[in-house]
Amino acid sequence: MAKRLIPTLNRVLVEKILNSGKVISVGPGLRSNEGKTIPTSVKEGDTVLLPEYGGTQVKLDDKDYYLYRDEDILGTLHE
Repeated sequence: MAKRLIPTLNRVLVEKILNSGKVISVGPGLRSNEGKTIPTSVKEGDTVLLPEYGGTQVKLDDKDYYLYRDEDILGTLHE
């Protein structure tokens, strides 16, 4: 059975390809002081530009993924 990781808070699970990556899964977002959810700025399937360093490596089904905070992602890439 394949594992599925749903990140917590504003974390984003990325399949890393050099300095970019494909967003696999996103958390629900942060909570504001008023208790409202502030959603992440990226969504599943987005291609994102990643910082040179950072992220937490996660191994799922013998494949490497990385968890980043939403604010650490540098931007989205478009064709």
